[in-house]
Amino acid sequence: MVQYNCVFLRSMFLKKYIFIPLWRIWFYVLIALTIVLLFPFLFISILRKEWYPRFFVIARVWATIILFGMGFFPKVKKEQYPDRNKSYMFVANHTSMTDIMLMLYAVRNPFVFVGKKELGKIPLFGFFYKRTCILVDRNNARSRKEVFDAAQERLKAGLSICIFPEGGVPDDEGVVLDTFKDGAFRLAIDHQIPIVPMTFHDNKKRFSYNFFSGGPGKMRVKSHQFVLTDEVSIENKRGVKDVVRNIILTELEQPTIY
Repeated sequence: MVQYNCVFLRSMFLKKYIFIPLWRIWFYVLIALTIVLLFPFLFISILRKEWYPRFFVIARVWATIILFGMGFFPKVKKEQYPDRNKSYMFVANHTSMTDIMLMLYAVRNPFVFVGKKELGKIPLFGFFYKRTCILVDRNNARSRKEVFDAAQERLKAGLSICIFPEGGVPDDEGVVLDTFKDGAFRLAIDHQIPIVPMTFHDNKKRFSYNFFSGGPGKMRVKSHQFVLTDEVSIENKRGVKDVVRNIILTELEQPTIY
């Protein structure tokens, strides 16, 4: 029994402090390698704004390579399918760096991320992030106004928008779902576009910000029924926000996809 316990503890140590760190380092190597390999196609696709849908297709290929290259196996269940000729507001819970890749994998409609400007500093990734996403400085009121103007321009071009309404990954990994910020819902109501709530079940378990945790496996995505905003006034944005948050929270606590 003692010998068995020693072997078990040694294997756990190797897994946590050797194999998992090496596997996580591979994540960043894989991101860099795929961007370098796809660079000519990515670069050409961002030269003109109207070519963004082509960039989006390449970005989906990039995301798919990252996910499967890490040993993640996405499983997507959709209650309602978006019309390829309409714009939507895609929102999901935010727990991991892999949320970006999984969102790209799960959604076929070309969309633009609204995200924090700090990600633009990441080498290679940041180069394309700054040129294709809508960057926001949440401590700057003027920046928030610029986000609305930029989003309006993209929506007029027939694109959709994606926002993680928690505004970032909660520092406490025990938080199931943080409070939602208003931005995504104000935008959706202002532009009368449907909101598509999406639940990411496994990203925190598979690849949290804890460097000594995670591992390959299934990544479940539930895309819920749309929340319509056609006849909603801006004064009711809190009600819409609460409805969307409750949809995602209920799915996280009582999964309907396995």
